[in-house]
Amino acid sequence: MAEAHQAVAFQFTVTPEGVDFRLSREALKHIYLSGINSWKKRLIRIKNGILRGVYPGSPTSWLVVVMATVGSSYCNVDISLGLVGCIQRCLPRGCGPYQPPQTQALLSMAIFSTGVWATGIFFFRQTLKLLLSYHGWMFEMHGKTSHLTRIWAYLESVRPLLDDEEYYRMEMLAKEFKEKTAPRLQKYLVLKSWWATNYVSDWWEEYIYLRGRSPLMVNSNYYVMDLVLVRNTDVQAARLGNVIHAMIMYRRKLDREEIKPVMALGIVPMCSYQMERMFNTTRIPGKETDTLQHLSDSRHVAVYHKGRFFKLWLYEGSRLLQPRDLEMQFQRILDDPSPPQPGEEKLAALTAGGRVEWAQARQAFFSSGKNKAALEAIERAAFFVALDEESYWYDPEDEASLSLYGKALLHGNCYNRLGTPSPTDYITSKLGLKLGLNAEHAWADAPIIGHLWEFVLGTDSFHLGYTETGHCLGKPNPALAPPMRLQWDIPKQCQAVIESSYQVAKALADDVELYCFQFLPFGKGLIKRCRTSPDAFVQIALQLAHFRDRGKFCLTYEASMTRMFREGRTETVRSCTSESTAFVQAMMEGSHMKADLRDLFQKASKKHQNMYRLAMTGAGIDRHLFCLYVVSKYLGVSSPFLAEVLSEPWCLSTSQIPQSQIRMFDPEQHPNHLGAGGGFGPVADDGYGVSYMIAGENMIFFHVSSKFSSSETNAQRFGNHIRQALLDIADLFQVPKADS
Repeated sequence: MAEAHQAVAFQFTVTPEGVDFRLSREALKHIYLSGINSWKKRLIRIKNGILRGVYPGSPTSWLVVVMATVGSSYCNVDISLGLVGCIQRCLPRGCGPYQPPQTQALLSMAIFSTGVWATGIFFFRQTLKLLLSYHGWMFEMHGKTSHLTRIWAYLESVRPLLDDEEYYRMEMLAKEFKEKTAPRLQKYLVLKSWWATNYVSDWWEEYIYLRGRSPLMVNSNYYVMDLVLVRNTDVQAARLGNVIHAMIMYRRKLDREEIKPVMALGIVPMCSYQMERMFNTTRIPGKETDTLQHLSDSRHVAVYHKGRFFKLWLYEGSRLLQPRDLEMQFQRILDDPSPPQPGEEKLAALTAGGRVEWAQARQAFFSSGKNKAALEAIERAAFFVALDEESYWYDPEDEASLSLYGKALLHGNCYNRLGTPSPTDYITSKLGLKLGLNAEHAWADAPIIGHLWEFVLGTDSFHLGYTETGHCLGKPNPALAPPMRLQWDIPKQCQAVIESSYQVAKALADDVELYCFQFLPFGKGLIKRCRTSPDAFVQIALQLAHFRDRGKFCLTYEASMTRMFREGRTETVRSCTSESTAFVQAMMEGSHMKADLRDLFQKASKKHQNMYRLAMTGAGIDRHLFCLYVVSKYLGVSSPFLAEVLSEPWCLSTSQIPQSQIRMFDPEQHPNHLGAGGGFGPVADDGYGVSYMIAGENMIFFHVSSKFSSSETNAQRFGNHIRQALLDIADLFQVPKADS
């Protein structure tokens, strides 16, 4: 998704001094630190396991083992094969009546039973781990991927984009890298894989996200839309009351580990680690690198309205506020007539500008006094809520309304969105017509937010509900203390920095062309009748549309989850393949029979599905090459091959948003309860960003972004090419379509 922007021309600098031995120590140091962080997480998991139960064990199962051991002893059967006696002899002898032999015997049997119970859990979990590590079920044939295979796969991915001379040059660079540089770099990655939980994710988070110095708005943050075809209430505060209550209900389930993991293809559970930082997390700016600050708990949210910031408590004592109480609190904010303090209105623009400028301003103006206290209230919030004065919605009769809605969520007016304090902004339009999210990307990927959002929207619509007048159910408690207005003392120098950041953000936002549309002729129902995967169908259509739009092929990025591995995040599927380009060229020639075109399409589709499976099962190429590049920088090794690979621009960056990860309701009974997915800004200055959601049997939503400053791109033009490409491919199969 948006991480492709940071991966382009990826650079960082390590300047260790000394001979090769010192350089190797630098690499080992960072591998050691990665392992330390991994073991800290493991210890936290062990602690949580002790506090919340050790899967698959339970207190009941432990008691059963103890009773079986004690019962067998009374029946003169030693199921411990003498171990209980050995344990009893090793116990310190007691004094007086406080530790008689009977007590020592019971204690010995309890210790033995606990050991048996823990050993059983250990072997069960190791067996389960081995079973879940097997990914061959996703393939007809599956084996280990060697370095030679990965480099060959890379060369295969760039072959359609290079002429013979350029390809030969790249082939020579790859050969030299494979024979001379790769073996040395790989040794460090193998060492890290033994020591750390995941050899990719911590470096990916640090170097792709946290070390990025450009503005997060548009470049990294992404947005998610509401249910666009239904309207629950016109009362802005009421909608927020239900939604914020549902959010905290989700957090409570998360803390209690009551949320079931998402299953890959309904078979294997996906890693849920990214959910741990979904709430109470802040990205703190730094001059060279940012850090993620995660709190164990937070009992309030930060709210922005008409240039003012508020602190709204979510609890009264230990009791979570009910939706009607939250509605009353939000209404108090909406009714507050006080004006913004000097410099307060555009304050959030600091988080939308450059990271270095925000870090310097934070240190200079927000490190003491009331400014520090107010900023801490925001940064320590569970999340951030923006009450917009504008109204936006989706009108099926007005296609532009969806694009305007998307623009509002992506960047707003450049100072009413917080890009970093708390991982997510929750945005509501005036009159409560539509909600939306703006999410910071460093801590997690879009499917994690999608899981949360599905729960929230389903709970809002089907479990909490509204009165006939559009208010939350129940009665409010008027004795609740009103939300607290945050106080600032922003000097003129700081106001100048705020204005500068605002201008940077505004220029960035004004350059974004966003075209969102609903494709109605068909959805996954027709695509499946074409005997292909919906994702492959859309990806090949994007290749055809891009060639019609630009007259050439380009390096294409599609994000694939790697959460079948612990702490896995994403891998790249390089969607522009020799098979897809052969199909596109045949379509453009216009002289081929439909049967031949169908055959070419099926070959391209099978190739894409296989590449997606490889990416999901850890056999992709891009994250591995990225980590080799990181090691090369630590070692001070120059690799022309890696430098070229990591600097290639992704002129077409794509991502599919999952439509239904949890079943809060039956979509067949409620066909209009569909989210429109979300989107992100363009990745390359002369490229496109495309996000899509295959929303049911007869509908697909697309979010296409580009830059006005590029004379080569036009988001609406490309969107129209996508429409036509989908129709043209469907026509090859002569499957009847619904009227558009």
